[in-house]
Amino acid sequence: MKNYGMELILDLHKCDAGKFNRKDLRKYCKSLCVKIDMTPCKLVFWDDVGVPISERQTSPHTKGTSAVQFILTSNITIHTLDLLGNVYINIFSCKKFDSEKATKFTTEFFNGKVVNCMEIKRR
Repeated sequence: MKNYGMELILDLHKCDAGKFNRKDLRKYCKSLCVKIDMTPCKLVFWDDVGVPISERQTSPHTKGTSAVQFILTSNITIHTLDLLGNVYINIFSCKKFDSEKATKFTTEFFNGKVVNCMEIKRR
């Protein structure tokens, strides 16, 4: 059976949570796309920006920013947990990319420790 694409799943802990904001996540997505030779399309955020203080997330397992960077061949999804200093990233593409390069760049960008790294061949 021929591969349809690949997905890289990264869980990083003990990250620099100061980078868990729209400006830095935008920079991360742009730089990652260059590093792994992907064509970025639309970038979408989901967070507490513009939400009344009384309605903002406060739980360590929900307070953070999510982003989806659509790329020409699929997407890059990011979920940050600000209070825990964790970031969870999925890079999925039907175009082959260098998962080691993506992991190294992501680890350096967020200054975190990889606790889970898995590459899946999609069929």
